[in-house]
Formats: sequence, C-alpha cells, structure tokens
Amino acid sequence: MYDLLKGLRVVEGSAFVAGPTCGLYLAQMGAEVIRFDAIGGGPDFRRWPLADNGSSLYWEGLNKGKKSVALNLSSPQGREIAQRLAASGGAGGAPEGAPEGAMFVTNFPVEGFLSHATLSALNRDLICVRVMGWADGSQGMDYTINSALGLPLMTGPTDDARPVNHVLAAWDLLTGAYCAFALTAALIGRMRGEGGREIRVPLSDVGAATMANLGFAAETLTTGEPRPRMGNDLYGAFGRDFTTHDGQRLMLLCVTPRQWSKALEALGIADEVAVVEAELGVSFAADEGLRFTHRARLYPLFEAAFAAKDATQLTAALDAGGVTWGAYQTMVEALDDPRLYKDNPLFQTVRHPSGLDYITPGAMGTVLPDVRQSVQPAPKLGQHTDEVLADVLGLSGAEIGRLHDAGVVAGAE
Repeated sequence: MYDLLKGLRVVEGSAFVAGPTCGLYLAQMGAEVIRFDAIGGGPDFRRWPLADNGSSLYWEGLNKGKKSVALNLSSPQGREIAQRLAASGGAGGAPEGAPEGAMFVTNFPVEGFLSHATLSALNRDLICVRVMGWADGSQGMDYTINSALGLPLMTGPTDDARPVNHVLAAWDLLTGAYCAFALTAALIGRMRGEGGREIRVPLSDVGAATMANLGFAAETLTTGEPRPRMGNDLYGAFGRDFTTHDGQRLMLLCVTPRQWSKALEALGIADEVAVVEAELGVSFAADEGLRFTHRARLYPLFEAAFAAKDATQLTAALDAGGVTWGAYQTMVEALDDPRLYKDNPLFQTVRHPSGLDYITPGAMGTVLPDVRQSVQPAPKLGQHTDEVLADVLGLSGAEIGRLHDAGVVAGAE
C-alpha cells in the first residue's frame, strides 16, 4: 500500500471482478475503501477458487485492505443504511482532509435503491462510478461480452472451428482499472468546483472501444472479413512457439530488426534465410510485416534450428543477443520464478480470513521515493460493521445494538 490517496473515502457496493478490482486499486494507493455486502455474503463471497475450508481465495484476493460492513439488503432499513453509506462524504464523517462529497463504486442496476438520482438527493456532490454489462442496462458479463466481440472465434488452433474462451477475465479487469481512473478524474473535476456526477462504464463499451483502439474494428471494416484464427502465431509480426531438442517449448518474438538479426545469428540460420529473401525479393529485417506474411517459408527453418539445440544452450545465445523469448511454465513453475513470485518485493506473506498464510501482492506499481507499506489482508465479512456505523454514520452504541437485534446488520463471521 501507498499513501497517495490517504484521506479519501470510497464506498463500494459491488460483486464479481470489475467493481471490486476498482476498489482494490484505490485501497492499495491509500484510500479508505468500505465495502458493504449482504449478511452471509453476496454472490461472490463463495466464488472459486476455494480453500479446503470453503473460504473463497478469490474474495480474499480482490478485497485486500478494505473494510467490510454486512447489511440485510432485503430490508428497507438495511437498504437505507446502504444508501447513507454510499452518500457519505465530508459532512458524513470523511477522514480529515478529504474533499467534500462522496465516492461510490457499484455494479448495482442503474435504477433501484442505489440509483444515482436517489443517492445524489442525499449528497449532491456524490461521484458514482457504475459498472454495467451492456450500455442499455441488460445483463452482460466478461465471457458473454467477449463472445459477442468475436475474440473466441479468432482464438485457438487453425484446424478447429470451435470458439475458444480464454481463462482470463480481461474485460472485467480492464473495466475495473478504467473505473479507478474515471473516479480519480471525476475527483479532480469536483476539486475544480464541477460537483458530483455519475460515470457509467459498461463492459461492452470497454471491449468494443479496446478492439477499435487496437485496429481490430477498422481491419474488419476495410477488409469485410474477420481476422482468422492463427494458433500461436503473433499477428503482423514474427512470433510463435518452437520446441527445443530436449523438449522445452519456448515462445520467440522478433519484432525489431535487431531482434530478428540476433535471432538468426543465435540459431545459425542467417544464410538459409538470405536464400529465401533472395528468392522472394524481400528484406525481412526491414519489415516485420513481411516476416509475418512469409512465415510459412520461415517456420521450417526455425523449427529445425530449435530442434537441433537444447534449451539451455539456445536461451543463452538468445539472451546474449538481446532476443525476446519466454518459456512456457505451469503455475507451479511460475511460483518458483524469481522474476514473478519468488523473492519478488511486490509480495508479502499475509494471514487471511481463511486462516491461511500465503504470498499476497500489494500495489502493482512501485511509487518512488515512497516506501511500500505492509500488505493488508481482506477483512472478515462484517468485520467493520460497528466501526463504520459509528464513525461514518454517527450511530450510537444503543442504535447499533438495536440494528443487530433486528437482524439489519451483522458483525464478523
């Protein structure tokens, strides 16, 4: 964690990936993030992967460093408390130095008890960032948005027409990061006197805009055809996986002219490639697109060169030339890689609500000259209910006790 957002309070009422990711990133930069959930947990409280005792490792991962309030969101009184929390700002007990107004991140529906109209009536300076599926308010999640965008039909082996879903919830993660950016941008606007506002961030718009930003949309518009699947080939450049003599599978990228020439040198195939260039009347060093266009002529040369050398010998030569390559690793192997997990200062061993101790990341960016602070675990569900009701909403101990007795709120589980 860092202190860049110290004094800023953000309330989060969300589930799954995008909204909690936004709150996580803000918390890791020092914001006080208060999350409210239904008593017993929301729809993501038991989401896989699970520990042996049934605790959600997913929930622990996305809610590090947050405070947790458990409410009966089916009751009018519980919903009223959620509304008051979402609208809590400077006048409602924000930390000293915090800007006036509230900050709320949610994926609740546009209309309903957490609508912007309802909340802004409680605090006109409210900034609400709302994650959505589709821009029209209809249901949509990462994998259904992804299928609509066409990516699964571009992914996978060339000899199999079935769609291939990737395992990473990329649109959720990109949306969460964009929401954190949008919220801080709106905060700057409010500090200039522009007041509160709602920012709606549909996964569908994030996905469609990203595909357009990367040229995917323009490509299809100009050609009239979707991009075909290409297996592990790097589109528009020279890159693919090859297998060494001792059975190691390596991903090789040759994007720059230097990477290309050094790869040929390391593999000992410069003369053979020159023959192909002369036959075709091209220079592969000058244009990465030509390497892609004529990859069918080049791949056999690379396959034979990889197959003639063991991985240790080959990777040393590639490293000496500054060529980009990567080994395919299992997650078990990745955890032992010092560039990723092992001895990486990004991670600290933390005890979590599940009772498990495991390495846990802090903020992904290293802020200089600040010093990293301790990584905070996720809270137990409802761990901060009483504290938040007292400090943020100003309720007395007797009032909080009555809410517990009525089943409106709950403490740590």
